Amino acid sequence: MLDPTVLQTLWFALIGFFFLGYFVLEGFDFGVQMNVAAFWRRGPGTRGTILRTIGPVWDGNEVWVITGGALLFAAFPEWYATLFSGFYLALLLLLLVLIVRVCAFKWREKHEDDRWRTSWDVVHVIGGFAPALLWGVAFSNIVAGVAIDQNHWVTTSLLGLLNPFALLGGLVFVLLFWLHGTLYLTLKIEGPLRQDAHRLASRLVWPTIVAGAAYLLWFQLAHSNTPWTLIPLAIAAAALVAVVPLGRARREGLAFGATTTAIAAATITLFGGLFPYVMPASNDPANSLTVANASSTEHTLTVMLIALAILLPIVIAYTIWTYRVFRHRITDEDSPAPGEGLVEKARAGYREAFGQE
Repeated sequence: MLDPTVLQTLWFALIGFFFLGYFVLEGFDFGVQMNVAAFWRRGPGTRGTILRTIGPVWDGNEVWVITGGALLFAAFPEWYATLFSGFYLALLLLLLVLIVRVCAFKWREKHEDDRWRTSWDVVHVIGGFAPALLWGVAFSNIVAGVAIDQNHWVTTSLLGLLNPFALLGGLVFVLLFWLHGTLYLTLKIEGPLRQDAHRLASRLVWPTIVAGAAYLLWFQLAHSNTPWTLIPLAIAAAALVAVVPLGRARREGLAFGATTTAIAAATITLFGGLFPYVMPASNDPANSLTVANASSTEHTLTVMLIALAILLPIVIAYTIWTYRVFRHRITDEDSPAPGEGLVEKARAGYREAFGQE
């Protein structure tokens, strides 16, 4: 079952595309939230300014993982079921963190009280670091393989998932997203905080390069199923190294583009090296799930492809439009964003219509 059809291969690539989009877009959201901790001593006002840089876009970025998860369930139900059989507690913890993270975004500004805001800022910090770490650990175990029995149940324990390769993956995800989010701040903020973000990025890039190189080389040498993933691996490495001179030259857009390229290339490396498997069995290769034996029927994949061909351009167009509308820089916590008055009127009308305070 190592010879998937064209349609099955296409859907594997589409799943990878949605997770690539999620890691690129939500990655800097996580990184910005991590910087709430990095600039904690500046007080709740500055922390609010940091969070305002992603305020209009963070929830739209989550659409990518929601859609990717739904497509994974529909296109590869065996993969989805086996994944949850062994990763249930880890994925449940991830889901709880993401839910509480939403509360932090929605409730932080409900009261004009520094103690209230500080409490939710703690949640923001956890909501930045924890998902990045958990995604890194989860994906590392998927691509490296776990113990799977003949019924396609994962038998690796929760502690077994915390192996050296997975922990290194968690660290790399945290560092890469943190660097990505810090460079995003340099694009979105004016004033002293922008300069501090530059300095932080110049320090973060070095451990990110070292840890990222070790992780991807380990994956390529020990777990990749093809030598062709050396190409995106090299691109990821070159992009990360390019952040150093671009940061020094204050080419903020290009530096952010470099981390975007690094995340995208690293995701392609992981998915490309995983193919044609979706969950390799570390104990017995015969128990592995492949693209061919884990997918839905050809009819189901065809119908889904037609629906996706209609909906995907809408999602991409909406994402581009959102970033274009909210492309302005933020100068301080009191400066209004373009269109903020219209947004506040809409919120007031919503509260009045539904009797909410």
